[in-house]
Amino acid sequence: MTVSPPDESAPAIEVSHLVKAYNGIPAVNDISFTVGRGEILGFLGPNGAGKSTTMRILTGYLPATSGAVRVFGLPVASRGEEVKRLIGYMPENNPLPEDMRVSEYLYYRGRLKEVPRSRLSVRLDEVLALCDLTRVRHRIIGQLSKGNRQRVGIAEAILAEPPLIIMDEPTIGLDPHQILIVRDLIARLRGRMTVIISSHILPEIEMTCDRVLIINRGQVVAQGSPAALRREFLATNQAAMAGSDRLRQRNIDANRADRQRFGGKNRDIAMEERRREDEARGDSLSEIAYQRERALREQQGKFDVEKARAAGEAAVGIARLR
Repeated sequence: MTVSPPDESAPAIEVSHLVKAYNGIPAVNDISFTVGRGEILGFLGPNGAGKSTTMRILTGYLPATSGAVRVFGLPVASRGEEVKRLIGYMPENNPLPEDMRVSEYLYYRGRLKEVPRSRLSVRLDEVLALCDLTRVRHRIIGQLSKGNRQRVGIAEAILAEPPLIIMDEPTIGLDPHQILIVRDLIARLRGRMTVIISSHILPEIEMTCDRVLIINRGQVVAQGSPAALRREFLATNQAAMAGSDRLRQRNIDANRADRQRFGGKNRDIAMEERRREDEARGDSLSEIAYQRERALREQQGKFDVEKARAAGEAAVGIARLR
């Protein structure tokens, strides 16, 4: 059963000032973005950046602390059941029953999603072919490879032909060949469905998505097409490298000047030698001052060891200032 959005003019997703906090600590911190219909959007960021939390809020599985989320014009907070009918969701851990066969599981999920019986068998064949699962349709899910299990999760998400697909880390744990298959599968959905995928791997997002949203510490730090972001960060890196080159040259010039100043020696070595000379000189000055103070006090009959030592230390300080 194809589910049609109630508002044909609204964008697929509108997020405004979204916040999700746990015990006062924000996991998602005031993010806003819009996703157009038929667009493939990638959430890119390190683990713990807030990608999965944002996806759970979009699907209605997790309430937001504040902010607003609309899916095809419907507010997720107040019309969650209607929103869920418009979404196919594949969570990161991709929970699947180990003891069911692929076709049995997908048929069961199709009935839960209210796909009409007259349509379900045909749709099941279409999805199995699209996800390259026809050869394993009678296999037990627990005996499938990681790649095939991921494709079963994708097949379940698109089975009822929802207008919005959300997949959290769909290529995690896959080998390069399996990643290519999943990437091609997602590309086939372009224009037919709105797709949001998340990853912490740049090439996965860059090769698959029309637009990228970079999230870090719960905030959107950059967004745009993969090509635009690459140009932006390349220019930033080049500027940083140029600044680093200038700093390196300044250090070289400073070291050269120090070698000339200290007779060809390394600055640190020369400064250490000077420090030792000062310490030795200070010791001799202190002893001289001590002896002078002692002689003076003995003549006056008022010799005090502590005062003599203090006078010696004072003499050393004065000499070093000079």
